Amino acid sequence: MDRDVFFKKTPATIHELQARVAAAFGRHRLCRNVQFDIVGMPRTAKGNWTVSMQSVTPDALWEASDIVSDIQAAYDLAAAA
Repeated sequence: MDRDVFFKKTPATIHELQARVAAAFGRHRLCRNVQFDIVGMPRTAKGNWTVSMQSVTPDALWEASDIVSDIQAAYDLAAAA
């Protein structure tokens, strides 16, 4: 059986990724004020997008990074049509 079947990421648009990251940040009390942008990039081991975070307080940095990492593990930026 093909191992990639179990590890395939769900394609999502930039708007869907923005909504998911915003919702996840909003659920965490330390991350509610984090401002961010979704940035498309060439494919790496982590995927083909990342989050550029601004206004992250020191006590929220680890939590915000973990949230982004979890979402990156599940979603690929869908190719533009």
